[in-house]
Amino acid sequence: MATTNTHRHVLALAMLLVVGIHILGNQKVAASCNETVTSLVSKCSPFVRIPGPRVLPSDACCQAVKQVTVGDLPCVCKLVTPATQKVFSMEKAVFVARTCGLTIPPGTVCGSYTVPPNFV
Repeated sequence: MATTNTHRHVLALAMLLVVGIHILGNQKVAASCNETVTSLVSKCSPFVRIPGPRVLPSDACCQAVKQVTVGDLPCVCKLVTPATQKVFSMEKAVFVARTCGLTIPPGTVCGSYTVPPNFV
């Protein structure tokens, strides 16, 4: 009987460790995502603000964009809020990202914006 209880405790401890590692891993991803967004906003905001025409991004902006991978997009896009969309044009953001070489697949959803299939 003591062996059964020992096995249960070991199993419970192992499950706790797995959950803890998963949670800590997600925090690192979230921190990385927040750092990416902070860099994008600081270096690219003049090129994606709502007023004015589309303008080619600076080299510094493109360097920030190049730090984003297609795998990062869901995390970055989850941080796009209605308040963000009142200041930044999602169409310009896609234009800047693609101009800098980031592939954003049609159908990608950022905030309430969905990248259309024929976006140029």
